[in-house]
Amino acid sequence: MTTNDQERQPGLVRWLLLLPFIALLWLPFYNGTEPSILGFPFFYWYQFLWVPVTSLILYIVYRSIK
Repeated sequence: MTTNDQERQPGLVRWLLLLPFIALLWLPFYNGTEPSILGFPFFYWYQFLWVPVTSLILYIVYRSIK
């Protein structure tokens, strides 16, 4: 990797942090009850799904910047 690539990589990886922000702010996308999983409407399990996904994204960004 060249020095130029090393300087740009952390900036590009930081864009991943916008994924949960955008996905959870776009309410009309997940404002519904179907499909339901284990009795949970889509509205709830979609938000619960983003908890571990966001943790994984934070880990990836942290490890790439460190």
